Amino acid sequence: MSAQPEYAPVPPPAPAPAAAAQLLARIRTDRRAEQWGPAFERDWAKALEDSRHSYSLAPLHDVVRTWQARLAAAPAVDAFVASGMDDSDGIALEDVLGARP
Repeated sequence: MSAQPEYAPVPPPAPAPAAAAQLLARIRTDRRAEQWGPAFERDWAKALEDSRHSYSLAPLHDVVRTWQARLAAAPAVDAFVASGMDDSDGIALEDVLGARP
């Protein structure tokens, strides 16, 4: 009897080769570009270094996916903040997306 599951979890599809460049272009046009541009570049540099040591593209893919989620969620966050609703019971983004790579 095997303790292995009967199915293997399907990994998310790899981002497009130009996804990081497209994300950086979107970040630079955003009103948060002053803070988000350096943060993305820092995350990308760390993932690139991790990727060089591990011979895996997974750290780079994780950065792209995380930033895609942040950019996708930004309009909803802006709308919530503009609504003036109480956000004192909020959840940290890291709790939702996981720790930063």
